[in-house]
Amino acid sequence: MNRPFFALAPLLVACALQDDRLPAPPDPLYETREKHDPNGIGKFFMNREIAHIMGPGGIPWLERPEREDEERPTKVIEALELKGEEVVCDFGAGSGYYTFRLAPKVPKGKVLAVEIQDDMIKELKKNIEAKKTANVEVIKGTEKDPKLPEKGVDLLLMVDVYHELEFPYETMLAIRKGLKPGGRVVLVEFRKEDPKVPIKEVHKMSEEQIKKEMALFGLTHVKTVGTLPWQHIAIYKR
Repeated sequence: MNRPFFALAPLLVACALQDDRLPAPPDPLYETREKHDPNGIGKFFMNREIAHIMGPGGIPWLERPEREDEERPTKVIEALELKGEEVVCDFGAGSGYYTFRLAPKVPKGKVLAVEIQDDMIKELKKNIEAKKTANVEVIKGTEKDPKLPEKGVDLLLMVDVYHELEFPYETMLAIRKGLKPGGRVVLVEFRKEDPKVPIKEVHKMSEEQIKKEMALFGLTHVKTVGTLPWQHIAIYKR
């Protein structure tokens, strides 16, 4: 007797993961806990609590003038070693703080600014018009899918974003599909190893945790750059 397609779906997914040589996902994939950090959503991935997402109320903090001294975004962009022709994705672009710093670095390429929040997207589009930036494309993603062109991205940057992904497993699998062979994923995350970093604990990640999670998606650790006052620059490659 033929089995219905929905009954075969888990088997097909498992086969696809095996063909792509990806490790099996954690079981269970996510956990919900009643006792958790008040700054987190109570949902855990690989024993790490997912943090609340920053909404448009956080724009003044994202755009604060002190950010250059505190986080050194210029050094982040230097660490990307862009050549000028790449397709770069600013994932979780917010108001475009990094988007509009990346755009001049890829004059023959473009920046895909991915956001899921409508108010942030309005801000992005307003800033594109005000700055007359021609090589930025805004993409509205979903909580599980960034809507990237398949094998169309050279480098994807997430600045203080990965730890807020509500569905990190599904999102990262979709990101992997969007990367060109040899494409890079760069995570900038506040260092959990350093208690002096003045950020809430659930918004920090350790280098060990980042490596453990990225290994699930077949991403190879290239290097971690330690030039920032508060954050890791963790670079991975497909």
